[in-house]
Amino acid sequence: MSEDILINITPQETRIAIVMQGSTQELHIERTLTRGLAGDIYLGKIVRVLPGMQSAFIDIGLERAAFLHVADIWDAQSHDGSGSPPTPIEKTLSDGQTIMVRVIKDPIGTKGARLSTQISIAGRMLVYLPQDAHIGISQRIQDDEERDLLRNRVQKLLPPDEKGGYIVRTMAEDANDDDLQSDIDFLRKIWHTISESAKTKPGPCLLYQDLNLAQRVLRDFVHEETASIQVDSQGEFLQLREFAGTYTPGVLDRLAYYSGERPLFDLYGIEEEIQRALARRVDLKSGGYLIIDQTEAMTTIDVNTGGFVGGRNFDDTIFKTNLEAAHAIARQLRLRNLGGIIILDFIDMENPEHRNAVMNELKKALSHDRTKVSVNDFSPLGLVEMTRKRTRESLAHILCEPCPTCGGSGQIKTARTACYEIMRELVREAKQFNSREFRVLASQMVIDLFLEEESQHLAALGDSIGKTVSLQVGSGFAQDQYEIILM
Repeated sequence: MSEDILINITPQETRIAIVMQGSTQELHIERTLTRGLAGDIYLGKIVRVLPGMQSAFIDIGLERAAFLHVADIWDAQSHDGSGSPPTPIEKTLSDGQTIMVRVIKDPIGTKGARLSTQISIAGRMLVYLPQDAHIGISQRIQDDEERDLLRNRVQKLLPPDEKGGYIVRTMAEDANDDDLQSDIDFLRKIWHTISESAKTKPGPCLLYQDLNLAQRVLRDFVHEETASIQVDSQGEFLQLREFAGTYTPGVLDRLAYYSGERPLFDLYGIEEEIQRALARRVDLKSGGYLIIDQTEAMTTIDVNTGGFVGGRNFDDTIFKTNLEAAHAIARQLRLRNLGGIIILDFIDMENPEHRNAVMNELKKALSHDRTKVSVNDFSPLGLVEMTRKRTRESLAHILCEPCPTCGGSGQIKTARTACYEIMRELVREAKQFNSREFRVLASQMVIDLFLEEESQHLAALGDSIGKTVSLQVGSGFAQDQYEIILM
């Protein structure tokens, strides 16, 4: 079945929706403030070498100088297994020298970023090590036979002139040779661009920034059944075209700029889908429903018949509800990005054939998941235990936080989420109504955020829509409540 990828871009965040036959299957959100620097590669200039601390401070163009310890200098380490100590830092580095470094830890408080001279570039299934001609396997792949098989497969795919090495990630366990080859080609192109830039650019400067969400989508999500990739930001569209032309040329003919009047996510009903994906209850078309509870330890999903009475008898009603629930559960796991241990409580079925049919339907629905899933059969208590690999934060953890009113047992949208919703709503209202001013009533925390961290974005939005936007604290407003008044 064909699918469409929708990319909604604002200066604050990028949101991705994958839609199949009108139904949203996956949601991905990345916020600019939480991207961090880890993985970025810089050409730095050594400010000061400190022999007493066996470390150096390096200017990479940030507010504070970054920190490099002798243990993180690739050339100063022994990789032959002899265990010899590293070369003293003062014999390796000198003040004013330029050096290529990778950020391994973001700046925290008054401390600058932590650096390493060991360059690594992460792909979807492989990590490229241009300085080390070695093929390693992720420690999470524990089967010796599987490790040897993966190592041999990657070795056969490498070009004759390859001087670097690779680490095979767990994602590669189920990959075919075409997927691995695509990752190798992609990583080699990235390294070629980095090494050429290092020869021509003066330091300090950024040589490579880890891929943003939109770029990772082009690299990882597009396949033969992807019909279109729509981007609602012209600037980002042009950047993605340039990126695709260099690294993923096969997606260029499907990449398009959306310039319609209605917001892209409104057109496809994605905004409503996001709200439903944050709810505890999921209604089924038959009248049954799911109750999804996400905790720190695990996620539980309970299936209920609700108002469904469509079967010939009670057993038939239960069976049909569970079949429908199997597909809904698989979709909700992808939509909410639920990971870790997941317990499914289907409605009890006495008939073994019904249990087998529901289990087969569940496994079939889960087979479309990009993330590794492991499912056990029904337990003696009638529960299905499964695991889904954690690859990123769940949707609820990105958009919500524990509710202070109920002591953390529920959730409430963050003030920043409310800010971004208000700005999207202002764009919507400006297109529909010719008002001279919009007044925003919201909680104190939301108003404070607009007056401080989000003030530039709000001012730019006001200029964009050509209207005055005023702010007022709403009495008794909760953090996620707001009103927009037309003046």
